[in-house]
Amino acid sequence: MQRPEWSTGRFAPFDGCTFAAWTAPTSPRRIYDAAHLTGTFTLRSGVVSHEYFDKYRSSPTAAVARHRRLVRDAGAGRCGCPGGLELGGVPLATMISQTTRLPAVYVRKQAKTYGTCRLAEGAEIDGRRLCIVEDVVTSGGAILDAASELRARGARLGPVICMR
Repeated sequence: MQRPEWSTGRFAPFDGCTFAAWTAPTSPRRIYDAAHLTGTFTLRSGVVSHEYFDKYRSSPTAAVARHRRLVRDAGAGRCGCPGGLELGGVPLATMISQTTRLPAVYVRKQAKTYGTCRLAEGAEIDGRRLCIVEDVVTSGGAILDAASELRARGARLGPVICMR
């Protein structure tokens, strides 16, 4: 198995957005050892993988350093607020919000069918610039789905940020 490349910010175009992939330069081996799983895993895309990155297994200290770096390297300052995708992007968006003092938006996979019937909770999205925040990206399908729904509701999209 090949060791992953640890990067401090790779940028590439992604469906009209800037997509920033980032892995922590602080203790990458510790994060990798804690979060890298082997076995058989079916991904959202339906692809079966024998490796899986479970960011919930990394330490809180590493998480704080990781999210501060996300804010700086991925340019959350170019956004009105971070928009965390359900479920993995929610804690990341919360940490970015706490660090930057920008309001966070929590984006559901689909709008609620009751109560407020909202797709996004936490702040109004019509006319607001959002950074979509996701944990782990394989095919980008969840990001594309969310981007389409957010744009349809009037959001303007900035960088897409992911942890790995």
